[in-house]
Amino acid sequence: MARTIAFDYDRALERATWLFWKSGYAGTSLRDLLKIMDIGEGSFYNTLKSKKQLYLACVRRYEETEGRKRGQALMSAPTASQGIRALFGAVLDCLDNPSTPSRLCMMAAMASEEVLSEPELRKLVEDGLGSFHACLVERLSQDRDEGRLSATLDPQVTASVVVTYLQGIWRMALVDYDRPRFERQIDAFLSGLGL
Repeated sequence: MARTIAFDYDRALERATWLFWKSGYAGTSLRDLLKIMDIGEGSFYNTLKSKKQLYLACVRRYEETEGRKRGQALMSAPTASQGIRALFGAVLDCLDNPSTPSRLCMMAAMASEEVLSEPELRKLVEDGLGSFHACLVERLSQDRDEGRLSATLDPQVTASVVVTYLQGIWRMALVDYDRPRFERQIDAFLSGLGL
């Protein structure tokens, strides 16, 4: 007979996602998770099994919320260039939001030794970056093939450069964030790529 969950799972997952986003995987202790989720250790292990399993669920939740916003910005614009610019706009909107737990995107924060040393978590990082890269390549290829971008543009290389630059934006925002300055840098960067 299956056990019933004795706590509000969605609320607990939302709180855990916020904490992981704020403190990262390594910086979040089980004690902190139990406290913010307002559950006991028994309920935690019976339902969520481990910190790693909870983290995987939180990353999926993050992707369904924050990741979806960025994906829609990228894919719903009429052109690849506009979509990539809208994506960066969504990133800056997140950085401007005072309720955002960290200046570091939860996915970008996964690029750490603690996370990448866990094979299952490393695969999640690789799959996430690979999926994002593939979306960029698809948009860029379509626009190049339809003549909206230069015929010499290499979608694979351009997508890789955009992914790398986006990861750097999150890191630099930790140091010193100023939206108008970031907007100028993004514009110069994308213009230089022919976008």
